[in-house]
Amino acid sequence: MTPVIAVVGRPNVGKSTLFNALTNTRDALVADLPGLTRDRQYGEVELADFQATLVDTGGMLGDEGQLTGMMDEQIMKAVEEADLVLFVVSARDGLVGDDERILKRIRQVSKTIWLLVNKSEGRVDEMALAEFYQLGIEHLMAVSAAHRKGLAELKQSINQHFKDQASGYEDQEVIDHGPKIAIIGRPNVGKSTLVNRLLREERVLAFDMPGTTRDSISLPMIWDDMPYTLIDTAGVRRRSRVDEGIEKFSILKTIESIKLAQICVVMIDAQEGITDQDLHLLGLAVYHAKPVILAVNKWDHLSDEHRDYVKEKINLKMKAFEWVPLLYTSALHGSGLRVLMERIDLLMEKADAELTANQLTNVLIEAYKAHQPPLVQGLSSQLKFAHSGGNHPMKIIIHGKRTTKLPESYKRYLENSFRKAFQLKGVPIIMQFKDGKNPYQDKAGKSAKEFPSRRKQPHNRKRSH
Repeated sequence: MTPVIAVVGRPNVGKSTLFNALTNTRDALVADLPGLTRDRQYGEVELADFQATLVDTGGMLGDEGQLTGMMDEQIMKAVEEADLVLFVVSARDGLVGDDERILKRIRQVSKTIWLLVNKSEGRVDEMALAEFYQLGIEHLMAVSAAHRKGLAELKQSINQHFKDQASGYEDQEVIDHGPKIAIIGRPNVGKSTLVNRLLREERVLAFDMPGTTRDSISLPMIWDDMPYTLIDTAGVRRRSRVDEGIEKFSILKTIESIKLAQICVVMIDAQEGITDQDLHLLGLAVYHAKPVILAVNKWDHLSDEHRDYVKEKINLKMKAFEWVPLLYTSALHGSGLRVLMERIDLLMEKADAELTANQLTNVLIEAYKAHQPPLVQGLSSQLKFAHSGGNHPMKIIIHGKRTTKLPESYKRYLENSFRKAFQLKGVPIIMQFKDGKNPYQDKAGKSAKEFPSRRKQPHNRKRSH
């Protein structure tokens, strides 16, 4: 088994900075604002002899109103599943009452606890640790996550700790968690509820308040014995409402998640219908050439008449995305989720399909015969052959004559022809057009001085007498 390490502490002591430093990533949001992390964030730490799972948690005993209790439950779940707890405090703040209260709570779980005195840059270790000895934790270390001070020693100590446990941690293979699936959408459309349903546990906060999730959370999942990685992203608001530093961070993390994902599920609220912001998110996924599914959530809350109205509005607004598959789900009650996972599997299969030049050229020729492009300056464009330029994203390269003059409408026609022929619904296609060059074209334009005439010139030699 892989050892699990939980990072715990009150808000703004540097837990996420420590998480990023140990995992060599930027997966956790970092800013000088308390309460930035709310859910459990998972990452991998490369140790000398094996790999460990690191769990970043929200600040315990923070000031998050109704969410504080739910956040504390998430933190305690992380402590319960951990083999080692890194309790982080701040050398700048010194020992405060909340530190003692947090320690009292996590000690009830009977886990191995190490005390990390963070933000100790510029201070002698003994001075930084002095007042924290009274907490009665045997293993204390002074570190500075922001300046990478003491982190190499920390990793060595963790590695040795698990080796000493002799619990079968060594030489474990890294589990491949399968395709990455980004769940994106506006705030409060049910993204976290969907993730929890798929995981069959309350892994991320699901609360009836927009913006509950501020970070993008990567979570391993097994569905029908197959591995996946779910990415629960922060809800993206309209730009006019993005006025906090945290919200700006969330948008960047969502876009980053789209880039990293292999498939995007765009969730919308059936009760609100499809909005311009939903279309913008759909456009982002398509712009980054990601296979995409549109999931209409909270479908079970609508009457038959309301459903017909919503379908009509969606079909009207989805003219530019007619190739995107549409599913109706209820994350709260679990309806439609098996169909969603089956569609995800199908999209992965289609996006990875290897299409031969012969297959692509046959479809191209048939499409060209059925509907030829309009003339350009009295001349017709000629399409000769096509071949694959790679998959995921799927790229098709078309060669011919005057292909760069093809109108956008005809390019869309060709794209739809390929999509229909190979059943690529939901898979974006990148098409490139290349004109064949006449090998003598450049020579024909050269001057007579560069290419002298081969006509026989008269001789000026005089006859000899």
